Amino acid sequence: MRQSAPETLPARLYSDTATYQTERREIFGRTWQLLAHESQLPRPGDYLATHFAGYPIVAVRGEDGTVRAFHNVCRHRAGPLVEDGTGHCAGALVCRYHAWKYALDGRLASARDFGPADGFDPRQYALLPLKCGFWRGFVFVNMDTDAQPLEQAIAPLERRMQHLAAERFRNPRVSSHPIRCNWKTYVENYLEGYHIPVLHPMLASTIAADYGVEVEPPAQFYRATPKNDAPIAGLWAWTWPCLGINVYADGILMERMWPESVNRTRLDYLFLFSEDADEVEIERQIAASLVTTKEDIDICEGVQRNLDAGIYHTGRLSPKHEQGVAWFQKQVLRAIG
Repeated sequence: MRQSAPETLPARLYSDTATYQTERREIFGRTWQLLAHESQLPRPGDYLATHFAGYPIVAVRGEDGTVRAFHNVCRHRAGPLVEDGTGHCAGALVCRYHAWKYALDGRLASARDFGPADGFDPRQYALLPLKCGFWRGFVFVNMDTDAQPLEQAIAPLERRMQHLAAERFRNPRVSSHPIRCNWKTYVENYLEGYHIPVLHPMLASTIAADYGVEVEPPAQFYRATPKNDAPIAGLWAWTWPCLGINVYADGILMERMWPESVNRTRLDYLFLFSEDADEVEIERQIAASLVTTKEDIDICEGVQRNLDAGIYHTGRLSPKHEQGVAWFQKQVLRAIG
């Protein structure tokens, strides 16, 4: 049966600053985002700080063993509490600007030398919290404290991956890749295999030509049969708005496609493998993944330059290969109104 070819998003939505600000609020301010793996925060006082879509975030393991997340913003005058990265704070988060001190549960413990002041109640100046959720050892955050539970948002992933013993994967190997493109440009590249035979000769040589896409909102699943001893297990997944999951024979790769500005994206990789995985095989899988990554980054930066050039306005999507892209674009339009 012949299907219609959906029209793409207008090119201007990939470079318009006002659109990006709306996406920050309506997409990234309201969705679950992968922040860390619990093994990155093993002890009370261990923290991990990062940022996405302009939002500074810090997660810290409390004295009670619970991982909590907050905006990395002091309630005094918006100073940063800690620098991006991982570290340890001995019992408190202390602002780098004026040394206001916060307990690991977010309470303001001390406003250093603030002096007597009417109208200042320290109980009203706790850190601003994010909602936390946990899945298979991973820590997710949502800036919308009234958001649906994480379990609902990732239900399709749980159904498809219930056989995966992800709890045995620990201590991720993390790498970041800056990309000169809008976040949607890179996500859409991830959501289709139409380009694989053309752009990825090494990857194409390791999988059969039966690449398929199945949309199960808010997730998508991609099937490919590996050839011989190819370093993939034939399953990729993605969930709205920007998290990719690549399953290997004895490990997993989590991909965060986070916007840094309207025309800059940061691709973060968290590689996790079982403790008994062969180190040579691990290095082979990572190397193969990074070859594909470079090819994707190069083409996405080229696409973005052309989107910015003012020549291309809209195109058409293949109903055979790009149904995942079509769903994503509809979801973007729905979110930004």
